[in-house]
Amino acid sequence: MWCAAIVCFAFSVLLIVAGVVILIVFLAVKPRAPSFDTANATLNAVYVGSPAYVNGDMTLVANVSNPNQKMDVVFRSAAVELFFGGRRMAAQALPPFAQRRGQSQIINVHMVSSQVVLPPELAVEMVNQMRSNRVVYTIRGTFKVQAKLWFWHYSYWMSALCDLELTAPPCGVLVARRCSTR
Repeated sequence: MWCAAIVCFAFSVLLIVAGVVILIVFLAVKPRAPSFDTANATLNAVYVGSPAYVNGDMTLVANVSNPNQKMDVVFRSAAVELFFGGRRMAAQALPPFAQRRGQSQIINVHMVSSQVVLPPELAVEMVNQMRSNRVVYTIRGTFKVQAKLWFWHYSYWMSALCDLELTAPPCGVLVARRCSTR
């Protein structure tokens, strides 16, 4: 009976010490999630066909930053999707890449929409936005991130959401953007 109590006590003390060590390391490192931002975007072409088929071409310049001063991160998988009115227009997978402490990286993403079927009301909305010279898209990025601190590695999913407002093609330039990373 006493042996079981001593083992339980030792295990409890070990758990408390491990928790304190993890807390101290966490407070010393202050880990932060990487950030994703749209530095620039160009709407090269959009064509709305007659039963509401859409073809489009957008070039996106993304800035991915690692704000951590003591941790490296590796993006194991990354995908960027383009939406109009909640409808997915294009998707692009990105190759894995690593970032050292405090590093930023510019990534060019070419998004091509080919024969995307839109509901008639969304097709009308797209045509109206092009006529008013303000086309609104949403970019969603999904990333599997691995953080590295000495010999310790942990992975988590990160998502980014950007609302983009561009002028109409063929020279559609980025007018406004709002990005958030979670």
